Amino acid sequence: MTEFEPIIVTFACHYCAYGAADLAGVMRLQYPASIRVVKIPCTGRIDVHHILTAFEKGADGVIVAGCRIGDCHFESGNVKATKRVQYAKKLLEEIGLDKERLEMYYMSSAEGARFAEVAAEMTERIKKLGPNPLRKEAQK
Repeated sequence: MTEFEPIIVTFACHYCAYGAADLAGVMRLQYPASIRVVKIPCTGRIDVHHILTAFEKGADGVIVAGCRIGDCHFESGNVKATKRVQYAKKLLEEIGLDKERLEMYYMSSAEGARFAEVAAEMTERIKKLGPNPLRKEAQK
């Protein structure tokens, strides 16, 4: 039996987290291929619907990665995103998915190593949780 390889959708803000992901690549840091990066203008633009849709379409985990608190280029986008992620975690529990499949991380564009660390940490977490039970339905 082959080892489970999760699919983790990462919503990354343009200014910080996406820059960190890019820097990780430039630095040739290794991080799991399970990470699928979606660049967004600001995490403040993420909606609970986007997160739930990622799970509905078969993602095993979701990361919302934004600027450090207090450093958001749009003032409070990451604070708004944090509240939405917390709400989405409650909804995941209500529908029977483990809330640990979703996490919010903060980083600057200079933290390529942090991005790689987060990717590895989340991948290990999702491997322990196993495949998204909704994935079967998403692949039909």
